[in-house]
Amino acid sequence: MTAAHSLLTTALPTASANRPRVKVCGLKYPDNVAQVAAQEVDMLGFIFAPKSPRYALDTLDAAQMRSLPVTKVGVFVNERTAIIRRIALHFGLSAVQLHGHETPAECAELAAAGLAVIKAFGVGESFDFNQLEAYVPHCSLFVFDTAGPAAGGNGVAFNWELLRRYHLPTPYLLAGGLGPDNAAEAGALTLPGLVGFDLNSKLEQAPGLKNIALLRETLAQLRLAASTTR
Repeated sequence: MTAAHSLLTTALPTASANRPRVKVCGLKYPDNVAQVAAQEVDMLGFIFAPKSPRYALDTLDAAQMRSLPVTKVGVFVNERTAIIRRIALHFGLSAVQLHGHETPAECAELAAAGLAVIKAFGVGESFDFNQLEAYVPHCSLFVFDTAGPAAGGNGVAFNWELLRRYHLPTPYLLAGGLGPDNAAEAGALTLPGLVGFDLNSKLEQAPGLKNIALLRETLAQLRLAASTTR
């Protein structure tokens, strides 16, 4: 087992056959953070990319963050590793999600610092999964999102059948346009390596503000479909 995959069992929650992991990403307001954390999700994601409308550095409560009893994931885009480590320490993050052009060496540096590394990739029709092999030793999870103009949060789904080509040992979360309208279909998927789902823009009232009713509906559909399919 690589060091990255050993972090999978410590820093990140485990999935069961009928209860996939769920990460809710793009949170920025303390009251909403508390509401989402109460919904029995596994991971909360906070975006520290300054160009994002969900940029959270200036709105989060560090004391609240450090006390949250869920895995906290910081999302970064082409940020220096020293800054990532400083933000992770300040907010009590145990995992970082890299959404830019970060190299395997940068992932290795963060994993060596004790952070679980999640590397995100935008998937389109011509995506080559072989290019991820160099990331496998250093990443606890991958995220497969829709290729689009933004690094994430584009709000549309991609062709999930493309993931049948996936053949590497690193598990992944499915992202991109997931919400009440397609949660049942997503929850019923049986794809190689799929262990959970990353929810964001389809559950929002405004960027960074999640609608709790939509979240509850989506979670219920995901979990029901997973429990009856697997």
